[in-house]
Amino acid sequence: MMLDRITFDPNIMGGRACIRGMRITVSQVVNLVANGMTVSEIIRDYPYLEEDDVRQALRYAAQLTEEVHPIPSR
Repeated sequence: MMLDRITFDPNIMGGRACIRGMRITVSQVVNLVANGMTVSEIIRDYPYLEEDDVRQALRYAAQLTEEVHPIPSR
């Protein structure tokens, strides 16, 4: 799955996952959705974002939740 809008730069937001090198992080976008904003509302409030930016932020976050973290045996 291509995530060409998700960028990492140590000089922007401390290297966090950002949208197209801008100072808006994936976590900010995901938080907006989690708090009930629609894609249209996000784009209205952040006009420099595009629908694909929001969709890729959500895809990236979903991919991160697929990681397996084994529980150490006792």
